[in-house]
Amino acid sequence: MRIVILAGGSGTRLWPLSRKLYPKQFIKLFENKSLFQKTLLRNESKKLTVVTNEQQYFLVGDQANDVGYSKVEFVLEPVGRNTAPAIALACLASDSEEIILVTPSDHIINKEKEYKQVLKRATSIAKEDKLVTFGIEPTYPATGYGYIQGDGEDVLNFKEKPDEEKAKQYIKSGNYYWNSGMFVFKAGVFLSELEKYSPEMLIASKHAYQNAIKDSEGMLRIRHDDMMAIPADSIDYAVMEKSDIVKVVSADIGWSDLGSYDEIADHFSDGEFSEDISVGSSNNFVIANEGKIVSTAGVSDLVIIDTFDALLVAKRGETQKVKEVVEKLKASGSDLINAHTTVHRPWGTYSVLLEVVGEYKIKRIEVKPGHKLSLQTHKHRNEHWVVVSGIADVCSGEDSIVVKENESTYIPKGVKHRLENKGKEPLVIIEAQVGKYVGEDDIVRYDDDYNRE
Repeated sequence: MRIVILAGGSGTRLWPLSRKLYPKQFIKLFENKSLFQKTLLRNESKKLTVVTNEQQYFLVGDQANDVGYSKVEFVLEPVGRNTAPAIALACLASDSEEIILVTPSDHIINKEKEYKQVLKRATSIAKEDKLVTFGIEPTYPATGYGYIQGDGEDVLNFKEKPDEEKAKQYIKSGNYYWNSGMFVFKAGVFLSELEKYSPEMLIASKHAYQNAIKDSEGMLRIRHDDMMAIPADSIDYAVMEKSDIVKVVSADIGWSDLGSYDEIADHFSDGEFSEDISVGSSNNFVIANEGKIVSTAGVSDLVIIDTFDALLVAKRGETQKVKEVVEKLKASGSDLINAHTTVHRPWGTYSVLLEVVGEYKIKRIEVKPGHKLSLQTHKHRNEHWVVVSGIADVCSGEDSIVVKENESTYIPKGVKHRLENKGKEPLVIIEAQVGKYVGEDDIVRYDDDYNRE
């Protein structure tokens, strides 16, 4: 069996913890593990394909390696086109008779023993050339999930997210399931059904696959224009709702897609994420930066999410409205929806410590052993580097210098430069950028180990 993990996402429903470049599946909420890592551990397999955005490639690789997955095949998308193209590309990269388990990376499953039993049943059905979906036994009339109407293991209908009254009718009827977004089928069977019901998507996906950049390590990088040429659609709309070979297996597996802070809060006790002082307060869910004390007085039923650069206060039961907050931030042009103050890069991380727009920005930069940044110039800023720990090998113009702990160097704007860590320990520097513009897009790259533009 090949496990295909879908690790995309826009980071809107759990803002400000989740951002576009750091969506919820990578946040380490559960026993210091992320939902992505728990998905890996739940689905142990020697054959693993992760479909993700190319900007999250190294973050995915680092988190997989942390839990013992050193061999991962990747399908890297320059831009998301929904689940059907992602799954099609993964299937094109697999043997046609291979059994594929498609699973999102941002869901939680608490009953792992029952999950394995359901997976075993789904696999046996998929071997008979069927498309199998997991139907979650509903525990309340949820309006945030799609539904599947079943008759035994036969699928009668797929239903859109209902209003509360309709959801109650579904629950009362006893033959409706939540749509989990998990599927099991043979790669070739899925592609055959895709050809039947969404032929344009298959043609475009095949072209993108054949034209992709491939390497010996199992990485498949789709070209931007080829990805944009694939019609964007979900697997449900493209195939599942139209196919006559779809089956559903009932799954009482303690599942949730953790699509809001209300759902997150149900899995934790008060005070689990932060040191807080509560006076006359109750039923509040608080996540704060490590070491920060959050005090509440005379308030109840609140969700308080504090990050380094943003604070969210919401009423419990209404945290679905966070998506509207994100839309307003997007309309205002705010960068708060894209990244945290700490940003993961293929060579390491950087953290913005202080910024005064139009004057300067202060960063903490950590470069992993054996890695280096691109050879680059800046048009609008000068840079001052101070080494905090480790040894920096610096290329600056025609000069190559070594900068040790407590030493510094200066990079004028317009000068080609590169920072490298040839040592065995992380290199940490403080960078002061000075200039009228210090945006992240003020970079001209001349050489890059990671094929970035």
